Amino acid sequence: MAETYEEYEESHHVTRKSVTTFKIEETSSSTTTKTITTPAKLYGKDVGAYDDIDVDELLAQLSPEEISMLAKEVDPDDSFLPPSQRTNYECDKEPTGPLDRKKLIDHINKQALETPDRPELEPFVPGVVRGKKWIPPPPAAKLQAADEQIAIDLGDEYEQALTDATQEEIIDLAAILGFHSMMNQDQYHASLLNKGQPVGLGWDGITKSAIPKIFPAEAPNTTDPEDTIQRIKSDDSKLVEVNLNNIKTISDEQFDKLFEALKSNTHLEVLSLTNVGLTDRTALMLAGALEQNHALRVLNVETNFISPPVIVTLVKSLLTQMTIEEFRASNQRSQVFGNKIEMEITELVEKNTTLLRLGLHLEFNDARHRVAAHLQRNIDRIRVDKRDGRSSRGSYYRPVRIEEEQELAMSDVEEEPEVEVPPADYDVEEDPDNVVIRPPPSDDEDIKKKSLTAAAV
Repeated sequence: MAETYEEYEESHHVTRKSVTTFKIEETSSSTTTKTITTPAKLYGKDVGAYDDIDVDELLAQLSPEEISMLAKEVDPDDSFLPPSQRTNYECDKEPTGPLDRKKLIDHINKQALETPDRPELEPFVPGVVRGKKWIPPPPAAKLQAADEQIAIDLGDEYEQALTDATQEEIIDLAAILGFHSMMNQDQYHASLLNKGQPVGLGWDGITKSAIPKIFPAEAPNTTDPEDTIQRIKSDDSKLVEVNLNNIKTISDEQFDKLFEALKSNTHLEVLSLTNVGLTDRTALMLAGALEQNHALRVLNVETNFISPPVIVTLVKSLLTQMTIEEFRASNQRSQVFGNKIEMEITELVEKNTTLLRLGLHLEFNDARHRVAAHLQRNIDRIRVDKRDGRSSRGSYYRPVRIEEEQELAMSDVEEEPEVEVPPADYDVEEDPDNVVIRPPPSDDEDIKKKSLTAAAV
């Protein structure tokens, strides 16, 4: 065991702890290092000689002047010292009195005016450049190319109009285009109201703070919930829009009556229930009413206490009747839905062919893009339907089942008069009931079909 210990000593560094170290020899074949050390000294004595000295006794022998001089040598980064002792500057003067800001500024200005200027070595001569004139370096080639790409040619007419425009006209143009960062609030409202720009508030004017305008509080909603429920229940033909926003006194029993009456109503088109305290239980009753109501077009349930799974249930209930065109349900109890809930909402929205506007805050880009693209397709399809004079609720062409088509081919068909062919931009949708949507036949197919029918006869 002793021999093993000696080999261990020979194969490692042998170093003695010291303050100053000088490396004499180091070989690459072995890791042994030989060092020669010299003891560190302080004021002519070894550092170890000060270990037994009592610091408190030394401090007691110092005078106040020596202690103040010693305090100046303390590390200023010591966080245990107060800020007044971390600086070497000490002011022994007594304060002359309370601070008077106006007198101090007047004194500084007086000294600045009374102090003579330093005489210049060379007199100032207008137009003479002294020394080397600074010339800005040319911009990089990438920046020049970017500026050339961004440059827009507006044409001679627009260029001349903008060049000759006055400052007020440019401010009005910026307000119309919505460049709010180019003007302050007073300029923006003056341009919109056509009151003329305030004096001294141009591009070179000083932006001043404006006193906030006091606007009267919004009047409370005076709609009677009980009377409204009775009119919905009686299916009043004149009641097309109901606004119960901000009425927080509606009880759960009244919500039950409202949604029960909504199931059989055939005239109500707009229902707004913002900030009325809807919960999951009442929202589920609303979802059941939406599955039976076929007249409602706009539904707003923003700023309530509906959980994300119930939001999914509401969106799913829109697929039953396919009549809701605008649905808003943002600012609920949970601001973040999560990826799973957002994907479920996205899949349900993509199945809805009548929804045009959706008021929900979707966090993930994939969900937002898919929902926006589908809503845009719905809007485009309705535009095409209106242009061609057909209903936006379905396709222009009547679906024909395969069995009916076979019976039609086998039976005797009389020659029908020519009918005007409808437009060819039709919508083809998937149908689980084995429905075929036939496009208008071409002239060749029509002739072929007539010849087959004549041969069968």
